Amino acid sequence: MKITNYLLFNGNCREAFEFYARLFDGKIAGLVTYRDMPGAPVPEDWLDKVMNVRLSIGDQLISASDAPPQYRSEMSGFLVSMNLDDLGRAERMFNALADGGAVNVPFAPTAWAKGFGMVRDRFGTPWMISSGNAQE
Repeated sequence: MKITNYLLFNGNCREAFEFYARLFDGKIAGLVTYRDMPGAPVPEDWLDKVMNVRLSIGDQLISASDAPPQYRSEMSGFLVSMNLDDLGRAERMFNALADGGAVNVPFAPTAWAKGFGMVRDRFGTPWMISSGNAQE
């Protein structure tokens, strides 16, 4: 069994996933728009928005869609957590996610990790980035 994060965006899913694919060296697959789904219950200006997409990052997967306003609320109550072995790469990813977003916890050493930070990126996705065990 695998558990996959499924994110809901407010019309900018394609832009977000293209950014994530570049940042995380991922591969976008299975992108379907509402236009591809006959009878989609969305207004005309939403037909080219993403109905479903997957992003493979190594052996991990994140899925998402653009959720029409009547079905979407702000992303809250969770974080997408990434743990990287490479401290420098973890900090670079954190900084890229923070660009245009909001830092909740600056990336820094902690009692449990060599580097840890929490950020909400410019697309509204909340992230927790950590690297290494502080005890090593």
